[in-house]
Amino acid sequence: MKQIVQQQPHKGARKQATFHLIAKNRSAYHDYDLDNAEEAGIELTGVEVKSLRERSCQLTDCFCIVRNNELYLVGLHIHPYSHGGVWNIDPDRRRRLLMHKKQILSIARRVQTKGVSLVPLEIYFNERNRVKVKVAVGRGKKMYDKRAAAAKRDSDREIQRVLKARTRERFA
Repeated sequence: MKQIVQQQPHKGARKQATFHLIAKNRSAYHDYDLDNAEEAGIELTGVEVKSLRERSCQLTDCFCIVRNNELYLVGLHIHPYSHGGVWNIDPDRRRRLLMHKKQILSIARRVQTKGVSLVPLEIYFNERNRVKVKVAVGRGKKMYDKRAAAAKRDSDREIQRVLKARTRERFA
């Protein structure tokens, strides 16, 4: 008789977090110097979640605001669900983000500074299949900062290319 035994992970082991990316705001990484990113839940209707499972949403011209100690996501376009019928609602409506009050107040303090804004970076389904938004406080870059960042990225890419070619020659 064969017994199936499942091994328990040791006490210090962490589970690998898995998530399914819905949309990513690539222009945010280019246009802003971003600080620490935080995860927030988002208040959606059932049809909107089904629509997000069906296809992605548009996150590029999106931003967050703080009103009455609540956090809102403005400009997020979720396409109407194909089988939604009368339950489909406005695809461009303002959606509330769900965070702890202390987190919202600290973000509100940081955003009050001139030139600082709260930018959504990506929307994804977490390991429990809940829709989450990754937001970060960012300061807008000037044009010369963008050029310097692009030049640094190109030089790093060239260095990596040369190092890779050198290791290939050594082990070939």
